[in-house]
Parts: sequence; C-alpha cells; structure tokens
Amino acid sequence: MACERREENRKACPCSHRECSRHGLCCQCVEYHREKRQLPACFFTAEEEKTLDRSVEFFLRGRT
Repeated sequence: MACERREENRKACPCSHRECSRHGLCCQCVEYHREKRQLPACFFTAEEEKTLDRSVEFFLRGRT
C-alpha cells in the first residue's frame, strides 16, 4: 500500500539517515524502531538525533 503523505512526511522528518527505505513512511519507521526497543528520530531534539542513539533510556535521560 502506498503512503499518500510520504513526500510531506519526508519534508518534516528530522532523521539524518536519508537513505533509509522507511524515510517518510512513519508507520513503518515506528514499527521498525519498536521492534528494536527504540524510538524514531522524531521523538528527539535535533541535538539528540545527531547522536544516533534511539534508545528509550537515552530519550528518558534527556527529559529528567
């Protein structure tokens, strides 16, 4: 199934991994990272995203 919003999502996506096959396909991205016990880049600040650490623990440390 094609995503009607893929191009719009790509413009707003903060992920720096532009070659990712899921870029702009948010539901696939969330599923991929959930399986790895991670969060997608859109949950992180721009500075946090640059670390490429997508762990839930890293996310929570940045919010305490």
